[in-house]
Amino acid sequence: MNILVTGASKGIGNAIAKELQNIGEIFVTGRNEQALAACNAKGFCVCDLSKDINDLVKFIEENNIDVLINNAGEYIYSSLDSMETADIQRLYQTNLIAPAYLISKAIPHMKGQRWGRIINIGSISGVMGEAYASIYSSSKAGLIGLTKALALELAEYEITVNTINPGWVETELGMNSIEDSDFSRDEILQCIPQKRFVKPEEVAKLCKYLISSDAKGITGQSINICAGLSVGI
Repeated sequence: MNILVTGASKGIGNAIAKELQNIGEIFVTGRNEQALAACNAKGFCVCDLSKDINDLVKFIEENNIDVLINNAGEYIYSSLDSMETADIQRLYQTNLIAPAYLISKAIPHMKGQRWGRIINIGSISGVMGEAYASIYSSSKAGLIGLTKALALELAEYEITVNTINPGWVETELGMNSIEDSDFSRDEILQCIPQKRFVKPEEVAKLCKYLISSDAKGITGQSINICAGLSVGI
């Protein structure tokens, strides 16, 4: 089993790469070469998904990736009318367009062997919407739509496609987004029913389950792992 994790330099992606070490060959991609090298993966490709991804496409094809985990993402906290066009384009490219393109290049191998797993890491913001994060929210909502449609297309090939939607996760990106927002850490915790942040390892373990044969009947699903945040307050 050849597994590619995007955005594996840190945070959720790094936790996923570590968790899956014992179930297959791990390949990673991200922007930080030193951090990727430290993952102890079988191979890595330095790539910025908002720019040229041709090298990563070749990497996918050369390594016969049959489990693709689209984790890389970018977040900006801003009103839409204050955002630069370049920032809007970069977020959509990183969060939605690049994952769709990478999936398209991984599918032929998966179809050929009649087995594969595609896991998109979305966000609870793509399920519920988040004020002042409209581009982030809409890009993650797009992943959910992509997941549902592809699950139908690929079901006959025993390829499953699912999205995991984390809530507030205790990562550098998650904590930085708090600093960028109008709310304090304690105020956000009070809005989460379990009064805690999700750990990256929880997302990683869910990925591990979705890859397993026990989860072969789960496809086209949007799974929230948010400590109850999506239910209400």
